Amino acid sequence: MIELQSVSKIFGTGVAGLTDISLSIEQGEFVFLIGQTGSGKTTLLRLLIRETLPTEGSIVVGEWDIVKLPENKVASLRKKIGIIFQDLRLLADKTIFENVMLPLQVAGRSDIEAKNRVEELLEEVGVLEHRDKFPVQLSGGELQRVAIARALALSPEVLLADEPTGNLDEATAFEIVDLLSRINESGTTIIMATHNPQIVEKLKKRVVELHKGSLVKDTKKVTDNKKQETENKKDGEKKKESENKKEEVIQEFVLDGDTDKDLKKEKKEEAK
Repeated sequence: MIELQSVSKIFGTGVAGLTDISLSIEQGEFVFLIGQTGSGKTTLLRLLIRETLPTEGSIVVGEWDIVKLPENKVASLRKKIGIIFQDLRLLADKTIFENVMLPLQVAGRSDIEAKNRVEELLEEVGVLEHRDKFPVQLSGGELQRVAIARALALSPEVLLADEPTGNLDEATAFEIVDLLSRINESGTTIIMATHNPQIVEKLKKRVVELHKGSLVKDTKKVTDNKKQETENKKDGEKKKESENKKEEVIQEFVLDGDTDKDLKKEKKEEAK
């Protein structure tokens, strides 16, 4: 689904945003991207939507080779990848309904189809009652829900969330994460950048940690190694069980042979 191979990003100032990142994310996964401010989380997300290009390495998202992708195909890529920006990027002079409808209009959907889709999304994220309000009239949690609805407008295969709970109180933050979890359960791949350890601990999902642009932790690798160890142990136990059964068969054969010899000996003695 998503494959990064030896990806590095060096900015014009000479600062390394990412260094030699190799990462594979399967379809339908929920991945937490963690790390301190400046660790490279946002840079990685920007690479996935081709808002910037890597200095080295390759990035493949589904059928798209990000590095080789022509400019005229970028819009098609972004229809497959929804993103919730850290600063939300909602238009202040448009209503909630209009904000969510915008990507559908840009994509050329008919008014009827677009309006039906917006109503469906606003109801799904729980803000349909605020459809005619402007962003300034909503709370932080409500604005996040609107941003999620807009990111889902074109039914993307991947949803990127850049610190979606960063400015929210704990209760609201967990409501947003629960909403993202439900979206993930429907099959959407989610990569969520966060520095909230409580959320990461609660969901028990895969965790990828960056530190100063380097990949320092990936719980999937740990899990895969444990699975392999378990499988190897099971294989060993099966092999041992098979050998034990084979030994039992041999022993039975030997015993049966000894019994036959004894019977023949008894018959010979009776015959005499």
